[in-house]
Amino acid sequence: MGQTWPLGNQNLKIGIMGMTEGNGHPYSWSAIYNHYNQSYMDQCPYPGIATYLNKQPRETFGIEGARITHIFCNDRKDAEDVARCSLIPTVVDKPEEMIGEVDAVICATDIGSEHVDRCRPFMEAGIPMFIDKPMVDNEADLRTFVRWHDEGRHFLSSSSNRYIKSMEPYHQNHYELGKLMYICQPMTKKWETYGIHALECMYPLLGEGFESVQNT
Repeated sequence: MGQTWPLGNQNLKIGIMGMTEGNGHPYSWSAIYNHYNQSYMDQCPYPGIATYLNKQPRETFGIEGARITHIFCNDRKDAEDVARCSLIPTVVDKPEEMIGEVDAVICATDIGSEHVDRCRPFMEAGIPMFIDKPMVDNEADLRTFVRWHDEGRHFLSSSSNRYIKSMEPYHQNHYELGKLMYICQPMTKKWETYGIHALECMYPLLGEGFESVQNT
């Protein structure tokens, strides 16, 4: 078996942090890695999560070579509940306590204005990160992430719609559609947190240079 990651074949220990109102990503994302406790997850404060997790075959859960091992939430009770549901062994009182204990960190909050402050300790420590959408919601914070990128820090933030299978056939031959002048992209909830799904779906086709984006 060859190397599968810059760490070689070492199992990855991943920390996850954050919980914001209306966003239960720590429950579901941790379950994808770790499996989950059925009885606890059925009592999750976000019932939709248990519903869609239960629709997936149990054998599809778990990512070989990686586990969520540490969790932080602003309210420790939230972290303890996620840990019970998604089989996370360690709850920390401060996110910085994960530094030196994990190989990567997931920032699972969807408030872009908080992400620079939440991610700074890990960026400065050289820990790779996945950051929930939207990565930022203002230009000043975007410039901070650009600087971190230029300094060689490793992070990713994206919508899954960038990789949606139904759009893949058009990634190489979108020119056959003709010149796209106007696109209507329906989405749920609010632009500040879900607009990225609309944009990321189209970006592989159009690239940069949008002239106008409207939320109606």
